[in-house]
Amino acid sequence: MNITTGGLSKKELLSLLDDTTAKLLQALSSFNEEELNTIPFEGSWTAGQVGEHLLKAGSGLTQLLLGNTQPANRPPDENVKDIESIFLDFTKKAKSAQAICPSNEPKDKKKLIGSLKETMDDIRQTADLLDLSLACMDFPFPTSGEFTRWEWISFVICHTIKHTYQIENIYKTMCDKKTVRS
Repeated sequence: MNITTGGLSKKELLSLLDDTTAKLLQALSSFNEEELNTIPFEGSWTAGQVGEHLLKAGSGLTQLLLGNTQPANRPPDENVKDIESIFLDFTKKAKSAQAICPSNEPKDKKKLIGSLKETMDDIRQTADLLDLSLACMDFPFPTSGEFTRWEWISFVICHTIKHTYQIENIYKTMCDKKTVRS
């Protein structure tokens, strides 16, 4: 996928976050309640579980952005290429950290979409007010260390793009199965 969050202006980065959020919410809106909670194929999460995973991954980010920071003493987007190589390579499947794994409980579509919108809007509004070049010291990213606020926003964008692609594939798989049954 040809998206980069490095070398952009802050306005462009936040616009990309807005676009990414809109695509995620649109993808989830495509499902009815039953489809949202249907496993499309063995070894897959439901679309609702993917949404819950994204919600869990984003839920503490605003606090992290507002937490302890210090000057990074490096370009604020230095780790962006690594973030993109991890999350925008759709051929690789990664194992999620246990803390952000979804539950097996059925998801309420309206509540899930509303919570995701609220979380993403909160991240976006917070990022708009902050100096994104500062390093967040309260939670080092596994294998990479402290990310700048810029890199955390890049993570949210790339992680959301990856899982929106996954949600779209789940929907396509379910539509293909319906067509075969018809």
